[in-house]
Amino acid sequence: MSDREAIKRNVKDVLTSSRVDILLNAAGLQRRFPVVELSYEAYDDVLQTNLAAVFAMCREVGTYWLAQKQKGVIINVASLAAMQGGVNMSAYAASKGGVLQLTKALSNEWAGRGIRVNCVSPGYIATDINKDVRTKPENKANFDFLTSRIPMGKWGDPDDFKGVAVFMASDASAYMSGENIVIDGGYMAR
Repeated sequence: MSDREAIKRNVKDVLTSSRVDILLNAAGLQRRFPVVELSYEAYDDVLQTNLAAVFAMCREVGTYWLAQKQKGVIINVASLAAMQGGVNMSAYAASKGGVLQLTKALSNEWAGRGIRVNCVSPGYIATDINKDVRTKPENKANFDFLTSRIPMGKWGDPDDFKGVAVFMASDASAYMSGENIVIDGGYMAR
């Protein structure tokens, strides 16, 4: 996801050999540092993977769909951090905030041409990207604090937002575009 030319080649290969009706962009890279310790290189890596690659995927697939006059659905994965920032995750929050706004911008351009673009924003989900926060003894207090803020009292599982993705991809959401659905165990309700 960090190589724009590879993205273009791979998308072209897929579109020449298969019909694509749904694009789900779920790439994520995190570098947890206070801003004063975050290198420009690490910042750039996060923005490239989390935002620029999403833009490239949307652009390449969307351009193809428009040229073919084909309808399609794009589902981008942002994050709770897109709306609340977090601590020591400025690059991640900025990139996921960008994904949220990119979703709205693309919807404005493409919804009237048959391409729906929506976004899902998971909250604290137990994945590899946050394994250190969940498992390292030195992070236990932070993990316990974050968990205590979730009304459901637990971190989510990646399967917890697959139903929303299926809904967004289906005709059940045929009149929905430019929207973001948060799946966070009630975190944002606090």
